[in-house]
Amino acid sequence: MKAIVTVMLKDGVLDPQGKAIGHALNNLGFAQVGDVRAGKIIELTLSETDPVAAKVAAEDMAQKLLANMVIESFKVEISA
Repeated sequence: MKAIVTVMLKDGVLDPQGKAIGHALNNLGFAQVGDVRAGKIIELTLSETDPVAAKVAAEDMAQKLLANMVIESFKVEISA
């Protein structure tokens, strides 16, 4: 199974990378771009065959290593 873990900074946490991207896009003429938030996507290939168990395992990995739970949140999506 594949687990896609999307990690983003929590609301209210300063995102300098997102600000820089937004500023650069505006400078390139993309005036319609407002707030930009940058994050990361981690794709895991798991040997688990049960989707529920795979999601639980990926969430545990995210809480223990992949996300800094103080300033980041995450979501996990499972696919076959």
